[in-house]
Amino acid sequence: MGDLFAPSHILLILIVVLLLFGPKKLPELGRAFGKTLREFKNGASGLMSDDEPSPNAKLPDGPNNETNKQ
Repeated sequence: MGDLFAPSHILLILIVVLLLFGPKKLPELGRAFGKTLREFKNGASGLMSDDEPSPNAKLPDGPNNETNKQ
């Protein structure tokens, strides 16, 4: 089986998409796809930044926090 991303395969996929959706829907599909990728990227980077606590982060008030001890 050949390379999936060969230029001839990409051209064939683009022709099929053009025939299925028509030239008027392609800009809409491109915008929606771009927004989806942007939101996914922002969400993934948000998850990655949540793993590393910042040095200025305040500890939540909980039963083990010293401010609650009497």
